[in-house]
Amino acid sequence: MSKDTTNPYESMIRRFDVAAKIMNLDDDTYNILKTPHRQYLASLPIKMDDGKIQVFEGYRIVHNTSRGPSKGGIRYSMDVNLDEVKALAAWMTWKCAIADIPYGGAKGGITVDPSKLSEGELERLTRAYTAAMVDVFGVDKDIPAPDVATGPRVMSWIVDEYSKLKGAFTPGVVTGKPIHLGGSEGRVEATGRGVTVAAMEAMKKIKMDPKKAIGAVQGFGNVGSITAKHMDEHGVRIVAISDHTGAFYNPKGINIEKAIAYRNSNHGVLKGFADGTEITNEDLLTLDVDVLCPCALENQITAANADQIKAQLIVEGANGPITAGADEILTGKGIIVVPDILANGGGVTVSYFEWTQNRFGYYYPEDEINRRADRYMINAFQNVWSVGEKHKVSLRIAAYIFALEKVTISLKSRGVY
Repeated sequence: MSKDTTNPYESMIRRFDVAAKIMNLDDDTYNILKTPHRQYLASLPIKMDDGKIQVFEGYRIVHNTSRGPSKGGIRYSMDVNLDEVKALAAWMTWKCAIADIPYGGAKGGITVDPSKLSEGELERLTRAYTAAMVDVFGVDKDIPAPDVATGPRVMSWIVDEYSKLKGAFTPGVVTGKPIHLGGSEGRVEATGRGVTVAAMEAMKKIKMDPKKAIGAVQGFGNVGSITAKHMDEHGVRIVAISDHTGAFYNPKGINIEKAIAYRNSNHGVLKGFADGTEITNEDLLTLDVDVLCPCALENQITAANADQIKAQLIVEGANGPITAGADEILTGKGIIVVPDILANGGGVTVSYFEWTQNRFGYYYPEDEINRRADRYMINAFQNVWSVGEKHKVSLRIAAYIFALEKVTISLKSRGVY
């Protein structure tokens, strides 16, 4: 077994290399797709509330645009670095291809602890980042979206600053906006709903009855809580949930509506939740459950703990929660993993719907958005499953093969020089 890595870019390349070898990808295309198309780094000097200037680093990586304008979130975190953003940008390229959306992949971020900034400081930082990237972003060029520690409020600031700099109101420059600024119905629940759709499709394939299944969800932010809610509605008994403040286990099943209400009234965290015994996040991952949904951060399941995983099915709500070394162990144990670039594609699918609605000025009701998004997710799952059966590989490698084939066709059709 090869050595494990927690570097997200190295993890991406490891899977990319396996898929490229299986499909006999030519060297020219391999070298183009392995490397991001454009990389932007900006220094962002901000006047803090105390009058002092602090300089932050902002990133935007455009991985590929052969299938359309680049698409990808912006995250505010101290963990933001070049390798992380490069990996996430590449994953977005593959994710959009798998979802059959005419976008390429990008990602951005600022190395900052947003909890230590006031709202005014966050707004000034967001506007400075927008100004630095004003010639990178564009409705037909590069379309950001929310990610870790960003959301509709941050997207509103970007729309406003970009519109001022361009001299015209341009809501389509970002997705994940509030409804009143051109956001889409269904966007808030889109990623978690998509994770659940992928889980249900996988359960059909492996003949697992949702109404008899036991599940655990790591991460109780937007993606994790919505995943838990929809899994619960499909009959899966969710016995454990967690966020960065604590993990909670109840073998009889956790009342997810109650948990969401508690979190919303408790400054957005689960700390102190009474409907379960407190355990650790590490314990949650190794519980004796049928389905496990890691919806928190990268590198949660590694070569160090993969052999302790008991779930029969893992559905990745987060980006990169399983390392390449852990993948090998899980595959060896016969555990089915629905990979991030397939499972959490519901968010970018509804982002695409938001973008098209902005362009046409016509907006769909939530039930229609959900119907369309579910159809995209089911088609994506069926396509990847078929590739997996054809090549006798894991769903992760199948997803990479499927994505690489689509991007390669577009790249060669357009011509390279």
